[in-house]
Amino acid sequence: MTQRSDQIRLGAFLMATGHHVAAWRHPGAKADAGADLEHYVAIARTAEDAGFDMVFLADSQGSMVDQEDPAASRFVSQVATFEPITLLSAIASRTSHIGLVATATTTYYEPYLLARLFASLDLLSGGRAGWNLVTSALRQEAQNFNLDHHPEPEARYARAEEFADVTKGLWQSWQDDAFPRDKASGVFFDPARIHPLNHRGAHFSVAGPLNVPRSTQGHPVVVQAGSSEPGRALAARTAEVIFTAHQTLESAQAFYADIKGRLPAFGRRAEDLRIMPGVFPVVGATEAEALEKYEELQSLILPEVALRFLASVFNRPELLEHPIDEPLPDWLEVDGRASRPALLLELARREGLTARELHLRVAGARGHWTIHGTAASIVDRLEAWFDGYGADGFNIMPPYLPGGLDDFVGHVVPELQRRGRFRKSYAGTTLREHLGLPYPTHPHHAIRAEAAE
Repeated sequence: MTQRSDQIRLGAFLMATGHHVAAWRHPGAKADAGADLEHYVAIARTAEDAGFDMVFLADSQGSMVDQEDPAASRFVSQVATFEPITLLSAIASRTSHIGLVATATTTYYEPYLLARLFASLDLLSGGRAGWNLVTSALRQEAQNFNLDHHPEPEARYARAEEFADVTKGLWQSWQDDAFPRDKASGVFFDPARIHPLNHRGAHFSVAGPLNVPRSTQGHPVVVQAGSSEPGRALAARTAEVIFTAHQTLESAQAFYADIKGRLPAFGRRAEDLRIMPGVFPVVGATEAEALEKYEELQSLILPEVALRFLASVFNRPELLEHPIDEPLPDWLEVDGRASRPALLLELARREGLTARELHLRVAGARGHWTIHGTAASIVDRLEAWFDGYGADGFNIMPPYLPGGLDDFVGHVVPELQRRGRFRKSYAGTTLREHLGLPYPTHPHHAIRAEAAE
């Protein structure tokens, strides 16, 4: 396999106590980390010191708290944690280079509000912000926004398509040189370089302009995380980074080829988009030690949490009553447009897994790639995916924090650097520069340049 000439990109996907469903129970985890700013600042600095491209925070506008469910009190997802844009704004003031990416849903935000929030984060961080564009899936979110149920997937993605266009349009409200701020002449901004959006569409009516100027990277990097067909179509047209989940190199290669192959239809090049699958790594000095660390985490899983996790993933509360040591019921089906549930159900059916076995397989990474081993063996596998065009980089999902990230930074990153596969220092200051993404030239600059010619 021919070695690629570019380098591997790395993101640190941060969950409060770590990604394993039982991470908060690990002796090395800080149980109240979700509400501790200093904890997040420390792990962001760890990632920055190692040269990571970015830190990434997932989010939901609802929690899975259910007072009627005895298992709910043992399940920590989206409970007792910060709103991510607020948190990243605080982290921005305590870091200098690392990219700052947060999730925000197109289903329940409004474009102007979201565009303003992320443009502000981008400006105050010196061009390090990224927006992870999602459509909401958790049913509790709808109930927090005057609805009993989400709109159907087609409606959510149609809104997301227009939402992305409006948001990018608002980020182009001002040209790069729109603010002379000339005290002598009294001219603060150049009216010729302001471009109100005046958008009227099926879902939104937004006049603009945005009241935040462009940052040094133009506008926030757009990230997308869906792998369904509507998600792929949206990503190929709008995304600059894709976070995705795959269990095998063959699956990752097929996804990579499909997405990159769609780009020319939108006038885009392969290097305009980075594909970064999630990886849940458990690092040991030996293979046996890594396995022991992994099994220690697995031993902390409570059976009632396992069933609740599956019930949540499949959005079927009936699974809470299903015997944990039996295969998933025959009646369980998923909408093929929901990529993660479809991936897990296909895995369970293919390998004949019981509910307990399925949960143990995905408890750490929720369908993402789980690997354990020495630094050298982990890098071997990362290189195989990278050189095999299954990935442009990886979104690292530490099993527990801070120890899981410390292990990766202390052992895997030096091995990547020794092999020349990862940077030893930052070459730029913006997230775009870290990722090797092009600067988004303002469309009116292009028009002026053409006129001058």
